[in-house]
Amino acid sequence: MNNLEFNEVQQHWDKFLSSAIAWAPRIITAVISALLIYLIGSWIIRLVKRMIDKAFERRQMDVSLQRFLSNLISWVLNILLFIVVVTQLGVQTSAFVAIIGAAGLAIGLALQGSLSNFAGGILILLLKPFRVGDYISSSADVSGTVNEIDIFNTKLTTPQNQQVVVPNGVLSNSSITNYTELGTRRTWFDIGVAYNADLRKAKMILMDVIQNNEFAFKEPKPQVVVTELGDSAINLSIRVTASNENFWTMQEQLIIDCKEALDGAGIEIPFPQRDIHIRNT
Repeated sequence: MNNLEFNEVQQHWDKFLSSAIAWAPRIITAVISALLIYLIGSWIIRLVKRMIDKAFERRQMDVSLQRFLSNLISWVLNILLFIVVVTQLGVQTSAFVAIIGAAGLAIGLALQGSLSNFAGGILILLLKPFRVGDYISSSADVSGTVNEIDIFNTKLTTPQNQQVVVPNGVLSNSSITNYTELGTRRTWFDIGVAYNADLRKAKMILMDVIQNNEFAFKEPKPQVVVTELGDSAINLSIRVTASNENFWTMQEQLIIDCKEALDGAGIEIPFPQRDIHIRNT
């Protein structure tokens, strides 16, 4: 390298250092300002979120809708804060909007399932097929107590104390059975008696057991109905209504008491069996 080339390199390096020194305070100021905006903005978002939650509680808004709107507002405010911070760092708003638009299109195509779940969450909150605290089952083969309805999914707790996270798109497109909504449940189980049993006597015994149960409702009226001539027994269907909180206790008591009452009356509850006849030819 000759002296001329060396001088040119030295000039460019000097210009770079001069520009860096000139711009350093601006860059440092921009970074510090962006950091302060982020910290203050995060604090304001938390404050606004608490105020909104209290306002929802005062209005006694549905818990599911409260959580959904609270999460949605938090997302929107954080996105706005991100835009302000990036703009403070010197990114042009018009360029940033163009980047956001292109990224939004790409993300929208890549996350069609998530958008479907978002729309499903809105439908669930508007139509209210279930609420937080309800026990549900769906045609998607999931069941449990609803703990939380989020923006994209619903969290259930199974009777085995396992948490199941179900996409809202799946739930919104499934048939839902809500066991809690009406406040009561009707038990529906069969007891088989032998073919030689007196059916009228068996029905009367079972009805007495039902009427003596402390949790069984008088209205709607309980029923004992002959439903089927089975392979090994005649099936009697027990149909009794109880409150949701007492349903399982009542059903267990009925099964135990019905068995004991039939045994005491000498009415056999047969088990499946098969007779084999051997013929010598």
